[in-house]
Amino acid sequence: MQDYRYQSLHQFLKSQILHGVYEDGDLLPSENELSQFHKLTRTTVRQALSELQKEGYIVKQKGKGSIVNIRRKRLGLLSFKGFSEVIGHSDQKVSNTVLSGPLLQNWPKDFFYDLNALEKSARCIYLKRIRSVNTDPVMLEETYLPNQNLEGLIGKKLIKGSLFSTLILQYQIEVNSMDQDVRAIKANAHLAKTLSLNENDPVLHIYRKYGTSRPGYFIYSSLYFNTENYAIGSYFK
Repeated sequence: MQDYRYQSLHQFLKSQILHGVYEDGDLLPSENELSQFHKLTRTTVRQALSELQKEGYIVKQKGKGSIVNIRRKRLGLLSFKGFSEVIGHSDQKVSNTVLSGPLLQNWPKDFFYDLNALEKSARCIYLKRIRSVNTDPVMLEETYLPNQNLEGLIGKKLIKGSLFSTLILQYQIEVNSMDQDVRAIKANAHLAKTLSLNENDPVLHIYRKYGTSRPGYFIYSSLYFNTENYAIGSYFK
């Protein structure tokens, strides 16, 4: 039983890393936090983290904890070629710029996924942000969450700048699956300005629907990638 439980936590954390919940350089929750949240002993948690360290997904730093280290791994199902190498240098930095939210609003008309009656009636919490490497914007992200039992999220500063970490630690909502629709488009004036491109430059547009540990609860995102300097890759187990 002990063996299974540490392996289960090990696989869960690995999945979260590969799906971008924890990105390169992020600090994982402490052993105590993981122990309490997953109802496991510290020994079991430590064993799971040790396996992640052996596989090269994390490094442990005294006084800090377990830091995600995926220089040789891809970030989630889609990642940027060379992205982890760039941020591995001390003078390079990945940053998130919040443009709007989290704020409560109505769902957009002609939303890109079908919504059920409960989702429609709850309205949505909207978050818009840019992810950059140093000052180079590489992704524009718009995220929509059904406003269901997320008290305090509106206007909240995200934990470590991560929406998924905030959902896990504050609301016990874990992302566990993803459906996505990928297409190539041309940058309009707004995208060109936001992603530092020229109008009609190619942009990768991805719609995502994330499944979560809360039954029937889904998170939706619309992502625009500037692929001028970075290639998109996929992770296969």
